[in-house]
Amino acid sequence: MNKFLLDRVPEKIRKIIGKEELPCLLSGKDVFSALKDEKLIIMGCNPRIKHVIPGIMRAAEELDAVIAFELTRTEGGLDGGYTGQTPEIFCNTIFEYALKYGFSKPFIIHGDHITIQDTGKKEFSAAAELVRAQIEAGYTSFAFDASFNPVSKNIEIVAGLAEQLVGLDYGLEVELGEARRAGETPPLTTVGETEKFLSGLRDKGVKPQLLAINNGSKRGNYLEDEVVKIDLTRTLQIYRTSVSYGLCGLVQHGITGTPLHLVGRLVDYGIRKGNIGTLWQNVAHAGLPLELMDAMRLWARENRIDIKYATRVFKSEIDAIPEQSTRQIHDMAYREAREFLNAFHAKGSATKLARVMRENR
Repeated sequence: MNKFLLDRVPEKIRKIIGKEELPCLLSGKDVFSALKDEKLIIMGCNPRIKHVIPGIMRAAEELDAVIAFELTRTEGGLDGGYTGQTPEIFCNTIFEYALKYGFSKPFIIHGDHITIQDTGKKEFSAAAELVRAQIEAGYTSFAFDASFNPVSKNIEIVAGLAEQLVGLDYGLEVELGEARRAGETPPLTTVGETEKFLSGLRDKGVKPQLLAINNGSKRGNYLEDEVVKIDLTRTLQIYRTSVSYGLCGLVQHGITGTPLHLVGRLVDYGIRKGNIGTLWQNVAHAGLPLELMDAMRLWARENRIDIKYATRVFKSEIDAIPEQSTRQIHDMAYREAREFLNAFHAKGSATKLARVMRENR
């Protein structure tokens, strides 16, 4: 299996890594397309703090699971975002860990939420520049998020950005509707919007594999006694509509804090990729030295800002924590990743991927 999948590592990735020994980094398009009919969810992990990566890899290795590593534009932009990880730093970190720990399972590196919040040239140019840098660093899949704009403009922006992917055959996720944040209640994505959006992309020759929607989930941590509200009926309706336009499935945001029994049900409603970000931050924070966490909390309080923004400010100290602390974070990330991979029905997905890709070659 591994030799066959390694042969599918894109030529551009081989040149970027420049070594005979390769991690099994595949095109998102290959992965999403091959697994579209399998009732499983690919776990998308946003490791804002790098120490969780080996634990996630260990869980995927043991469970024979395909996974995705990803950062959003705000987490890991050209300037490193609020995590301090530029596209090059992020990819190199993943490559180094994969080779160090002998990670052999297939994975993708995904540009999550490459946001374009308005129709101005400056905003578009900044997003396009980020995509170019991500391609050169080793990303193999991209999520163009112009959902802040009217549907017609969303279509135009996505089509413009997608021109950079021509000839690369990389993965493409698009977005229609934002997952809510604290204090927000944006309207759910509708079937009508979905049809207009996907037909417009089709007319422009853009063929995404995944669609992210707002089905009622929330980003970040759920508060105590806060109820998880995901509209499964709407989700299934949009999934069926998306499949009729040639897509592989839907993406679920806001999984941190969602009960595992509900997470497991999402696969029956067309979710084929599930993004987990804040959970890994929580895991890393739980394992950081107490004095470092105290300093980060103090900085966040003094600046009246979410503690996630302390990640970049304290990156040097975080990267240099004692080995005992990194081992603790590895172990906690491993346990969490195992639970979610099992809940996502992703155990054995690497073998399934190889089987389907062999059959379709």
